[in-house]
Amino acid sequence: MIQNLYNTPVASIIFVLTLACSIFVFSNPQWYGKLMLHPYSIFRDRSRYYMVLSSGLIHKDWMHLLFNMVTFYYFGFPLEEMFVQFSGPLGHLYFALLYLVSMVLSDIPTIIQQKNNPGYYSLGASGSICAVLFSFILFEPKVELGVFMIIPMPAYLFAVLFVGYSIWAAKKSADGINHDAHLFGALTGVVLTLLAYPWAFSHFLSRF
Repeated sequence: MIQNLYNTPVASIIFVLTLACSIFVFSNPQWYGKLMLHPYSIFRDRSRYYMVLSSGLIHKDWMHLLFNMVTFYYFGFPLEEMFVQFSGPLGHLYFALLYLVSMVLSDIPTIIQQKNNPGYYSLGASGSICAVLFSFILFEPKVELGVFMIIPMPAYLFAVLFVGYSIWAAKKSADGINHDAHLFGALTGVVLTLLAYPWAFSHFLSRF
């Protein structure tokens, strides 16, 4: 853990802070209403803008938290190390910006779509997690992922299936999951990574 704090301080802080905030609301559910993303309130009260960030630090239940944090652990920490290899200490800042900016941008489509729906709430770090995952895939497209922790699949194939499923599920909107945040988080991760490292696209292609 000490080594992680030294090598990947940003990922370590995000990991611990997300765990702490999520566990806190599990024990204090009255805070959900204050911290979840509520587009209806955001559009009518500027003091609620904090929800864009606070909603990314809390989760619905232990399974939701476990899935996101396991994904972040296996891809977020290595990605920060990659950024540091590419950019030196500035890589820590790039990683922080990738995570925070994708958290905000991935929620914007949902905020606009649901601005007049007082009954809509969402939460979770999935937008930022998808940004991290897809950024990692640009550098290591053939790394093998364990889909649902079981099914082996190369990262690039998972990316294609993920985008297709997210588009389909967002249109269907029948499962209560904010698939738009997943999709836009993934796209934001790719765009931000290419802005920081334009060579990543040719590197991605060269791996095939």
